[in-house]
Amino acid sequence: MRIDSSLSAIVTGGASGLGLATVKALREAGVKVAIFDLNPESGEAAAAETGAIFCECDVLSDESVDAAFAKAREANGQERALVTCAGGGNAIPTVKRDKETGEIKFFPADKFEWVLKLNTVGTFRCVTRSAAGMMTLDPIDGERGVVVNTASAAATDGQMGQAAYSAAKAGIVGMTLPIARDLSREAIRVLTIQPGIFATPPMQRAPQQMLDALGASVLFPKRLGAPEEYASLALEMIRNGYMNGETVRLDGGIRMQPR
Repeated sequence: MRIDSSLSAIVTGGASGLGLATVKALREAGVKVAIFDLNPESGEAAAAETGAIFCECDVLSDESVDAAFAKAREANGQERALVTCAGGGNAIPTVKRDKETGEIKFFPADKFEWVLKLNTVGTFRCVTRSAAGMMTLDPIDGERGVVVNTASAAATDGQMGQAAYSAAKAGIVGMTLPIARDLSREAIRVLTIQPGIFATPPMQRAPQQMLDALGASVLFPKRLGAPEEYASLALEMIRNGYMNGETVRLDGGIRMQPR
């Protein structure tokens, strides 16, 4: 797919981190971009910085997602590219014994369910809306559109306390090929990036000693990933018409340790 001013794209979670880096890369190529994000302050700031438009969006809500797509399409036309970066998680052991009292506590199911809804269901919700819109378009160079989703190294190398996050991201990996198969007759490609440890704003707030240790744990190069490297792969997936149904790890060869 050609990445130029003729292309309209949507990036969820586009106000910071991997999403913002992708917005910047797309805008530098002349693409019309809509940023979907829950935070109005950072979303408006990102839009002002990049020349994109901001659409407030809660991926947990059908109504919010539908309204965001409607606003984006009114401004930029029907998107042919969707990059889903919205997500998050928590760190709670499955079952934990208090060291002092001996009390046993288990992972509340509602907190587990919230992570699945935010990542897996929220991603799927946006994919369905975008794909339905893409299906109304005529193909260009044989294709109507492309979806790039974001999983995590935790999908396969989940650490202690990451049961919910790992399950949620594994769900994104697991649905990649089935969705690609569902959409193949409509000339829409579906791919997933499985990033390792990246220097996103939440990670950069960690102590330097921790960041150094995390970087040293990467096979090579021994550092955290740069959000621009994620954006580079996302754009290549959009551009390369023969990439489909695949999940690609982007992690410097790291295999996460238990903790």
